[in-house]
Amino acid sequence: MIEVSAPGKLYIAGEYAVVETGHPAIIVAVDQFVTVTVEAARKVGSIQSAQYSEMPIRWTRRNGELVLDIRENPFHYILAAIRLTEKYAQEKNSLLSFYDLKVTSELDSSNGRKYGLGSSGAVTVATVKALNIFYDLHLSQLEIFKIAALANLAVQDNGSCGDIAASCYGGWIAFSTFDHRWVQQQEKQHTISELLAMDWPGLSIEPLEAPKDLRLLIGWTGSPASTSDLVDQVHRSREDKRSAYEIFLSNSESCVNKMIQGFKQNDVALIQKQIRHNRQLLRNLSNVTGVVIETPALNELCNLAEEYEGAAKSSGAGGGDCGIVIVDQKSGILPLMSAWENAEITPLPLHVYSYRRKDQS
Repeated sequence: MIEVSAPGKLYIAGEYAVVETGHPAIIVAVDQFVTVTVEAARKVGSIQSAQYSEMPIRWTRRNGELVLDIRENPFHYILAAIRLTEKYAQEKNSLLSFYDLKVTSELDSSNGRKYGLGSSGAVTVATVKALNIFYDLHLSQLEIFKIAALANLAVQDNGSCGDIAASCYGGWIAFSTFDHRWVQQQEKQHTISELLAMDWPGLSIEPLEAPKDLRLLIGWTGSPASTSDLVDQVHRSREDKRSAYEIFLSNSESCVNKMIQGFKQNDVALIQKQIRHNRQLLRNLSNVTGVVIETPALNELCNLAEEYEGAAKSSGAGGGDCGIVIVDQKSGILPLMSAWENAEITPLPLHVYSYRRKDQS
């Protein structure tokens, strides 16, 4: 039996801007995982997940019609990952066979509530990694990212694939997404093998080393949010507010690049300064688009952190889920933890997860 895991993620900075080609974000992998096991079967295969089979199916209305949102259903990502990895396997003359694939996840609670840790990205990466071993494909880390990204694009085309990069590479990363339209066009004209060998315009994945005095704290507000829906809302309003949106993109890029320098210069204070600046940029974006990014609960999470010398902001698409805090190791955190709990904010006992060198192959 083959068993592999992929970690979840949290966005530190650069949200929303990162969905545009070449605009950077900082993302971190955390030590909660999706695990996929694959075992050879004889005449029929299966896909099983206790957690995901219990998840509610989200739906909305468009033009008066009920529409299921497949972007919130992890099984669609698993199926897309299987299809694309097996397509690559066939190009490498591997014989396809049957198997039982089982998924277990620590990234969603048992009742389907989301913590905002990137479960769809992690399950996609874990599926590709498991089949890479099953079919003995010898995919590199970057090739696993690219196949998982193609699977993600097949299900939803409005994300950055930053969660996939974090799940593939682990640790802290600076990430800029690729030109999605270019990749989708090339996919129509080339084999998967050829596409994996190409440089993807705009794509950048750079591991970062966190300053030794930096400490990451994470709080959960208990309000699951749909990243896909929130990004959709911002995209719809950006066309009406193009000038303000372009200013946001430029300011976000400058902010994140300065934060990256903070990592490279071992400067916690600079990172904290840019965290605060990024929070304000997201507030401005919220005012421009009318999309609620920092909910009242996230606002309280951040304000309490600031009272205890932390630099805080919402993480990811906002609208609920998690907030992150950067503190200096010398700062005591117990008073903040107590203040959060009194405000019904749950401190999550998560840590940065970095792959050991042998785990990356």
